[in-house]
Amino acid sequence: MPHYERILITGAAGRLGSELRKGLVPLAKTIRLAGRESFGDLAPHEEEAIFDLADMEATIAATKDCDAIVHFGGAPLECEWQTILDSSIRGSYHIYEGARKHGVKRVIYASSVHAIGYHEIEAHIGVDAPVRPDSLYGVSKNFVESLSRLYWDKFGIETVCLRIFSSFPEPADRRMLWSYLSFADCVRLVEASLTAPRVGHTISFGISNNKLKMVDNSGADHLGFIPQDSAEPFRAAVEAKTPVPDSTKPSVKYLGGWFCELGHPDDKPA
Repeated sequence: MPHYERILITGAAGRLGSELRKGLVPLAKTIRLAGRESFGDLAPHEEEAIFDLADMEATIAATKDCDAIVHFGGAPLECEWQTILDSSIRGSYHIYEGARKHGVKRVIYASSVHAIGYHEIEAHIGVDAPVRPDSLYGVSKNFVESLSRLYWDKFGIETVCLRIFSSFPEPADRRMLWSYLSFADCVRLVEASLTAPRVGHTISFGISNNKLKMVDNSGADHLGFIPQDSAEPFRAAVEAKTPVPDSTKPSVKYLGGWFCELGHPDDKPA
């Protein structure tokens, strides 16, 4: 039997949202797809909600009659501050206000490695390490992690914050040989977060079962997530086509990778 009557997926047209649209079908009788443009043809179990996360009234309305929210919407990368503020910070506040007003019991939030991107790889941090954002994008993830903590402590809304590392069809560079999260494992992680008996406020890293393990995810073992994929089948091809990087560069030293070498997104090119 489905665990939920209705799940709302924000960012449902995105790279990972599209995978979750397919992968979460067994968990709900109805899946409400949220985006800024129509999704076109919908399956019998699907419905759509077209709005901008910056629109508080519309966002709150989209959460009505939902049992759970999978919040993968917002700015997908480092970009100008105004976009991050409107879509990722204000937008996420609107999501949590909708959850509070409409009695949503659980939210699964797409946080990011960039919330802790300035930790050195050798530190082998756990999920309870202090935040060290590597970008304004990372700061927005820290904000929502804190917001969700408040909404659990004060209003009893459970949240799992998934610090996703590199989720793509396959690893594209040497860093992804340790940071890779397959699409299938991403779906498994969200599914585990939705079906675990109790999560309270949980932070989990989102990484597949790669040979190299640069962080300690044992603090999220209660989710029951067991990654089944690995970057190892791609290793030979990746190493053959990419040079060994300079180990002194911030993009190699820190968990956040190339985000650690970005300037302020609002600065104009010289």
